[in-house]
Amino acid sequence: MRIHIKVSSYQKVIPFNHQPLLTGVIHKWLGKNNEHGEVSLYSFSQLIGGKVTPKGFSFDQGSSFFFSAHDKNLIIKMISGIRALPKMFNGLEVTDILIQEDPDFKEKTLFHAASPIFLKRRDGEKVNHILFDDPRANEYLKETLETKMRNAGLQDETLSIGFDRTYPHAKTKKITYNGIHNRANWCPVAIEGKPETKLFAWNVGLGNSTGIGFGAIK
Repeated sequence: MRIHIKVSSYQKVIPFNHQPLLTGVIHKWLGKNNEHGEVSLYSFSQLIGGKVTPKGFSFDQGSSFFFSAHDKNLIIKMISGIRALPKMFNGLEVTDILIQEDPDFKEKTLFHAASPIFLKRRDGEKVNHILFDDPRANEYLKETLETKMRNAGLQDETLSIGFDRTYPHAKTKKITYNGIHNRANWCPVAIEGKPETKLFAWNVGLGNSTGIGFGAIK
């Protein structure tokens, strides 16, 4: 299930590296729950509609983003938190919440990123960031999604997933999160499998760290 959150901006500039601030307010709205661990079964997009200024983003016409979750109860909790505390950060404030019911994904196979898709794997003391053109990337995409599916009690032997490397605008982006530099992917992903598997991915996101703003898809 997905909600679209409309935001007013009061003409203040939002810093470029605001992802930790957005994550913090989402965790505030969710309150105490079991979703803040290693496997988060929710995802959220970046703020959209901003104009780049020398000091950050300007949202003169307001902004919006979406939040999705596998568990409908988490959506209910999120809505309750927003209504109780609509103010966000740097003058942002929620003005409206729109509920989107789960789509039918029988025919859809290509999903675009709504926030950068982050893949990482530890190699001893080193953490490698896996890019979309890495030969291992599709394997790790599938591995990470299947881990989340097992956590939710789901399985799909027909699942096939991979970055669309033919997409002409595929690129990577460096995202700094609390002082740590992460290299993530702006690239569509093709998913073949059961409709409920595609729906699950659409709700929980792809790759690592969806709980802090990576890997949301649309």
